[in-house]
Amino acid sequence: MADRVLELLAPVQAALEASPLAVKITAAVGCLVLSRLALQVLGSVYTFFLRPAKSLKGFGQWGVVTGATDGIGKALAMELARKGMNVVLLSRTQSRLEAARDEILAKYPKVEVEILAVDFNRVDEPSVREALQKKMDQVKDVGVLFNNVGVSYDFPEFFDQLPEDRVDSLIKLNVAATTIMTKLVLPAQARRGRQPELRLGPHGRAAAQRILGHQEVRGAANAVLAAEYAAKNVHIQCHVPMFVSTKLAKIRHSSFMVPSPATYARASVAQLGYDTLISPYWPHALQIWLYESAPTWLLAKAAMMTHLSLRKRALKKLEAKKNQ
Repeated sequence: MADRVLELLAPVQAALEASPLAVKITAAVGCLVLSRLALQVLGSVYTFFLRPAKSLKGFGQWGVVTGATDGIGKALAMELARKGMNVVLLSRTQSRLEAARDEILAKYPKVEVEILAVDFNRVDEPSVREALQKKMDQVKDVGVLFNNVGVSYDFPEFFDQLPEDRVDSLIKLNVAATTIMTKLVLPAQARRGRQPELRLGPHGRAAAQRILGHQEVRGAANAVLAAEYAAKNVHIQCHVPMFVSTKLAKIRHSSFMVPSPATYARASVAQLGYDTLISPYWPHALQIWLYESAPTWLLAKAAMMTHLSLRKRALKKLEAKKNQ
């Protein structure tokens, strides 16, 4: 077999030996590029199809999920419970929390479920922080934190046109809530050093918003924390989704490229304890790889054209409602 391969490569070798130095250098560079691509493909195959999921028992007894009554958050809580982990559900509406708790217990009666109604728009108030701290102290052994709560634009809009209350919510739900929840959970995890899992990530928001810089900033912050706490056996991750069929994304039907919350949650939980930055659903990872392979100016222009088109349609719908 080896002799046959060498025989097939002999003409190529002869051509290279007779070629100018520039051609040889070009061929060598081409081989390096192809080798790098092959290694990336093999690495991705292992990451998404062969690498075994870690047991959640090594992280701790409890998983905490913010924004846990709908969409990705609820699906994440369900998946943690399916894996045998007790869950704490944090969200704004008490009735929806109770409904989510009852649904989880009906499917997985062996787990425990705690709930706490929290308006993360008021997360800067001492009373809200005290309530969160009390709940974390109550469950004690938190092994997984999914910072899922967040808010996005109703439709693509120029920043100066955003209402003041929406700007306030963007900061409180997407930045302050994540920071405060991390601060509440992290000290106990660091003290235990039992390889707990602290998960930070922009779940529920489309990765297309990376044009706005939000994902890059959050991913960079996660990378810094991951390096800071690696020696204490605390693993910090940022999971980057593309579109998922949720109310926030305004997509009703799931597909191969736009998974249901349950499908995405299974992929997300399966990647716990590994990479610091990852898009856990492999079709999303492929999309992001293709986007990042494109020139930045081209990606920015395409995103701008898409967002302007969506904005135009949204404004047209709003105008039609006003005229009814």
